Amino acid sequence: MAFLSIALFSWAFAVGGIAWKNGRNRKGTLPIPGPRGFPVFGSLFTLSRGLAHRSLAAMAWSRANTQLMAFSLGSTPVVVASDPHTAREILTSPHFADRPIKQSAKSLMFSRAIGFAPNGTHWRLLRRIASSHLFAPKRILAHEPGRQLDCTVMLRNIANEQKLHGSVCLRKHLQFAALNNIMGSVFGRRYDQKKDSEQLEELRDMVREGFELLGAFNWSDYLPWLSYFYDPFRINQRCLQLVPRVRKLVKGIIEQHRQLSESKMLSDNADFVDVLLSLDGEEKLQEDDMVAVLWEMIFRGTDTTALLTEWVMAELVLHPEVQAKLQLEIDSATRSKTLTDADVAKLPYLQAVVKETLRIHPPGPLLSWARLSTSDVQLSNGMLVPANTTAMVNMWAITHDPKVWKDPVEFKPERFLEAEVDVRGGDLRLAPFGAGRRVCPGKNLGLVTVQLWVAKLMQGFKWVQDSVAHPVDLSEVLKLSCEMKFPLHAIAVEREDTLLP
Repeated sequence: MAFLSIALFSWAFAVGGIAWKNGRNRKGTLPIPGPRGFPVFGSLFTLSRGLAHRSLAAMAWSRANTQLMAFSLGSTPVVVASDPHTAREILTSPHFADRPIKQSAKSLMFSRAIGFAPNGTHWRLLRRIASSHLFAPKRILAHEPGRQLDCTVMLRNIANEQKLHGSVCLRKHLQFAALNNIMGSVFGRRYDQKKDSEQLEELRDMVREGFELLGAFNWSDYLPWLSYFYDPFRINQRCLQLVPRVRKLVKGIIEQHRQLSESKMLSDNADFVDVLLSLDGEEKLQEDDMVAVLWEMIFRGTDTTALLTEWVMAELVLHPEVQAKLQLEIDSATRSKTLTDADVAKLPYLQAVVKETLRIHPPGPLLSWARLSTSDVQLSNGMLVPANTTAMVNMWAITHDPKVWKDPVEFKPERFLEAEVDVRGGDLRLAPFGAGRRVCPGKNLGLVTVQLWVAKLMQGFKWVQDSVAHPVDLSEVLKLSCEMKFPLHAIAVEREDTLLP
C-alpha cells in the first residue's frame, strides 16, 4: 500500500507522466508541459494503437504545446516537437546525435548500421563511406540504366495486367520494381518473377518479416521488466530466426563478389558490395559490419521508394486536373522520347507534385527513428531537455499546421512553384528525410528514383479511378513507415504516341 501510494503521489504531481517525476521537466526557465497519461504506463496506450502521429498532433494542438510536449512511455521520458523551429534545434544539435535502440533493431544487427549506430568513430566512418562512395552523385548517375530497366519491366507488367483484368493493383508492381532496383544497386543482381520465383519469395519474406519486427510497437522497449513474461509478437524468437537467414544470404553474395572482384577494376556503376570490398585502410569494414550495412540498405531502400510512389499516384488519380497538368509538362519537355534523369530534373511541376505528396503524406511522420539526448540540452525557448530523453519530431503535425502551411489539408502542388522549399533537410517546415547529422543518406537516390518512375507512369498512361470496384482510399496505417491502408487500384489507360515496351 505504501509503494502504491508513493507511485500514485509521484504520478499525480509529475507533469508529463511518471517518467518526468522529481521535476525533470522544470530544469529550464520554462517548464516543458505535457499530459500525465496513466500510472506506470504513461501514454503507452495512446501510441500503441491507431495513428500515433495524429494522436500526438491533436494533443499538442489542443494544449498549445506545439513547441515541445513531454510525455511518458512507461519509464521512458519523451519529448515531441510539433514546431519547425524547435524541430531544427533538436535535429541539428550534436547533443541529439544518438538514437534510442529498440530491442528488435539491436537483435536485427541495425545497431552496427548507419541508422542506429551510436554517434562515434564507427558511425562517422559509415557516414563518410555512404556519402563519399555509396550515395555519391556520380554513382547515382551511373546506376540510371538499372532504374530505367526496372521501370520498363514495371510498365510492361502494368499494361499486361490492365489488358487481363481491366484495372491495375499498383502496389505489387512498385514493390517489385523497388526491390529489384535496390538489389541491383546493392548486390548487382536482379530477379525475374518467373525464373527466380523461389529466391524472390525468400527475399520478400525476409524483408516483410523485418518490417513487421522493426515496425511493431514493442511494449518491452518501454517496460523492460515485461519481456520476462510477456512477448505477444514473439519479437525475440522471430529475430533469432530471421538473423541467420539474413547472414546466409548476404554473406553468400559477399563471398561471390570477393572471388570475382580480384580480377576486375572498380567502375562508377559497380554495386555496393564491390564498393565496400574495394575499401582499404581505416575505411575497410569487418564482414559483420558489411552484412549490417547492406541489409539495412535493402531494408530501407525497398520500403520508402515504393510507398512514396504509391502515395503520389493515389493523389494524381484523385486529382485529374493535376495529372493533366503534369502530363502536359512531361509531353512538352520530352516530345515522346525516353525520359532520363536529366529530363526529370528540368520538370518543376513534377518536383512540386512529389514535394506536396511528401508534405501531406510524410513516409516517416514521426521521423521514424527518434533521437536521444546525450546531455542536458538548453533550447532557445527556455526549456531544458534532460540527458537520456527520447526526442521525436512530429513532421506530420508540422506539415498539417495551418500556422505553417496555408490550406494544409488540400493537395496543391502549385504552392511549391510559388516558393522554393528544400526537402532535403534545409527547411524544417518540410523535412521528411530528417536533418542534421542523422539526415537520411539515401535521400537523393530515393528522390531521383521516385521522380523518374512517376514521370514514366504519367507519360505511359492516363490513370483513372476505379470508383466501382476499388475507389481510392487515403486511409493510413502506421508501421515502420506510414503507408496506404488499402493498396491502390486504378484503371491505366494507355496514352497515344507513348514508348511503352
